[in-house]
Amino acid sequence: MELLRFITCGSVDDGKSTLIGRLLYESKLLYADHLAALEADSRRVGTRGGELDFALLVDGLAAEREQGITIDVAYRYFATEARRFIVADTPGHEQYTRNMVTGASTAEAAVILLDAGKGVLSQTRRHARIASLLGIRHIALAVNKLDLLGYSQEVFDDVRAEFAEFAAELDFAGITCVPMSATEGVNVVGRSELTPWYDGPTLLQWLETVEVAAQRHGPSRFLVQWVNRPDATFRGFSGRVLRGTLRQGDEVCAGGRTSTVDRIVTMGGDLAEAPTGSSVTVVLADDVDASRGDVLAAAAEPPGVADSFQAHLVWLNETGLLPGRQYLAKIGARTVGFTATKALQLNEIGVDKVHFDAPVPFEGYRTNRDLGSFVVLDRLTNATVGAGMIDFALASSNLRWQAVTVDKQARIARNGHRPCVVWLTGLSGAGKSTIADLVEKALHADGRHTFLLDGDNVRHGLNSDLGFTDADRVENIRRIAEVAALMVDAGLIVLVSFISPFRAERALARDLVGENEFCEVFVDTPLEVAEQRDPKGLYRKARRGELANFTGIDSPYETPENPEVRLDTTALSPEAAAEVVVARLRTLGVC
Repeated sequence: MELLRFITCGSVDDGKSTLIGRLLYESKLLYADHLAALEADSRRVGTRGGELDFALLVDGLAAEREQGITIDVAYRYFATEARRFIVADTPGHEQYTRNMVTGASTAEAAVILLDAGKGVLSQTRRHARIASLLGIRHIALAVNKLDLLGYSQEVFDDVRAEFAEFAAELDFAGITCVPMSATEGVNVVGRSELTPWYDGPTLLQWLETVEVAAQRHGPSRFLVQWVNRPDATFRGFSGRVLRGTLRQGDEVCAGGRTSTVDRIVTMGGDLAEAPTGSSVTVVLADDVDASRGDVLAAAAEPPGVADSFQAHLVWLNETGLLPGRQYLAKIGARTVGFTATKALQLNEIGVDKVHFDAPVPFEGYRTNRDLGSFVVLDRLTNATVGAGMIDFALASSNLRWQAVTVDKQARIARNGHRPCVVWLTGLSGAGKSTIADLVEKALHADGRHTFLLDGDNVRHGLNSDLGFTDADRVENIRRIAEVAALMVDAGLIVLVSFISPFRAERALARDLVGENEFCEVFVDTPLEVAEQRDPKGLYRKARRGELANFTGIDSPYETPENPEVRLDTTALSPEAAAEVVVARLRTLGVC
């Protein structure tokens, strides 16, 4: 039977969990042990005076049962004679909007509940917008708790009109409004005489007949997840058919090469064709260089390939998205570097220009969810921090690297030494600039080609447009990291003296140059010592509230975890510290 994935969503305490529980109960889809457990739980922790509390069938977390709310996404499977279902019960609280996004990302339809007595709330609107954004085209508006209002047709009509006016701007194919009481089971499975004025479907009837909007039709798309080569006689591409039907003899393309499907291999034998959702191994007639993350596509209609996009972003992390900060994005089976241009906070949604550090095969999210969506990962922790939906590619995807004749190796040979970024980080007043100047003086006297990038100096020109917010600090270091990388390409030893408070940006600077071309120097000066020195009077201003976002006072400093050099400036003079850095550069083979 056909499978329908749908979500229930809406504001807090609108009855989502109760509705699902009632749906399972009325459809006679509960096993005896589940029903016995529900009866026991209803007596012990229920909210209906010992009567069956259907929300307890879904609200599994202890915190949910104690508070009477849904926190996590709960999935339930059930089936009727007409269709199979997977339902995701998603949270109503605003702080759990990210969990709602998770549940909606695979759904084909949505049941949006609202309390008839409260009407259309801000969270109702938010969930409707997210459902539209995530490509859900079919909506059932369940106008719940009408039993508390005498099953008033006037109330129902007013709510329906208010929601329809708001939803007119959203991209829904159809909206069906159902008057109901989840607690009493009115119009959930069977039609009720309590609403004689309503002649539409019950909720279950709608679920059994609504169009399944899965993106199954169109040109074939096969995502390569593994190059299967058990021996020298066999080479196949294992993965999943994302869209369309892949057939033996089909002409497909990947990586700019075209071939035909020779075999479609499974554990049960070869297939003549593989429909959407099939996990198979494809053997091509020609030796095509494809790897994990590539897409075998219908040759006549290939997907696009680009590295810059307009995309909708949903931010899922307590630490906000910082423009210019380097993250990772996982799209399909490939992980690439990722940056965005706008700031977003937890649960915010925005349209942004995003950039990947490598071209990827893609299609717009509205056309293909699999090739049009990605998750954003923190580079240091690998935690999922955001999700994105691609709208379209941007023109910058046409940029290519220009080949040059005089390269880095030629410059290194001319200079007679290896290049390197010597990155000095520490609090204001730690002595970074003094030590960097002494190091450069020693290297210059020894005939090395150097350049010093100082935090204050570059703010007079290159970074004069930046302030000292977290976002500006990220952009400040991003620009300097790019400049330092260019100078390494020129064959120079680059001394960089910046507070650079965040580990993520220091990691970005390291990643931009080659192995053994980066030396992080932690100028380790305790805050109280730096504050006592205070050569520019900045700490005094910050303490008086005259200088906002000052590192160490009201803006954090993340100490290096594994620097190549640590300088304890309470025990070393600037001259001695500079000698330690030069000695370390010699051991690294730089000078």
